[in-house]
Amino acid sequence: MSGITLTRAGPLTTLQDGGRFGMLAHGISASGPMDGRAFAEAGALLGRAGATGIEVTRAGLGLVADGPLGAAVAGGAFTLTVNGETQAWPARLGLKPGDAVEITPGAAGNYGYVRFDREMDVPQLLGSRSTNVTVGLGGFKGRALRAGDRIGFLGEGQAIISRPALPGPDDGAIRVIWGIHADLFHPAIRRRFVEEPFEVSQGLDRMGVRLLDRDGVFHDQKRLSLVSDAIVPGDIQILGDGTPIVLMRDHQPTGGYPRIATVVSADFDRFAQLRPGADVRFRPVTVEHAR
Repeated sequence: MSGITLTRAGPLTTLQDGGRFGMLAHGISASGPMDGRAFAEAGALLGRAGATGIEVTRAGLGLVADGPLGAAVAGGAFTLTVNGETQAWPARLGLKPGDAVEITPGAAGNYGYVRFDREMDVPQLLGSRSTNVTVGLGGFKGRALRAGDRIGFLGEGQAIISRPALPGPDDGAIRVIWGIHADLFHPAIRRRFVEEPFEVSQGLDRMGVRLLDRDGVFHDQKRLSLVSDAIVPGDIQILGDGTPIVLMRDHQPTGGYPRIATVVSADFDRFAQLRPGADVRFRPVTVEHAR
């Protein structure tokens, strides 16, 4: 059976599928692709794809195919070459034995996806092949991929139904609904939260994205000590020092910091692709609008 061998892998390059749901009560988040829409787009380009693909981080990826293989790439704006020849991005590829694929940083985005026309030969654990590097579960030996890893394939993939595009806000703001602790913040702080821009910091990974509060929106917020309760992807926690952090796919199961808002799922993918240094503004919407 054909396979691929990685020649290069950026930090936190992992295998992901749709996610491992229903395990949060046991301390395991769902994981899955940081940009679910881009992951789906790569599958749709193939028409028939395995449920599992490679999530490529900003530093890129290199691989060599050791057999005929259909592949597709999408997400962000990366640079793609096959045997040294530049290809379009996103793209569908027909790889031959020995073909070398190189994905290198491009103009935008943190995450790209490589999917194949068959399923990857890694164990399914707790209903998913997704990697949760926080707990060392799933994917390829429970860890991020690295150069020298070889991954084989099983039978052909399943037919993919294209996911419809969802509209974004006209002003580019990330839409949120107010969180369960929003009323613990002074009205002036809540007002500034949606008026002032924040900056995506270098502190981002699959667990969370720290934001720089350049205008001191939370500078005067008193520290709050709360009973820990369940959290979800997109929750915006305000840490004890006033730092906002947006929780991502590999978030911890519970948190004791106040959560002022939650990014709506329709904008989660777009937020995940914002690179360090990018400005981000939040715009509150109703639950009905989010749905």
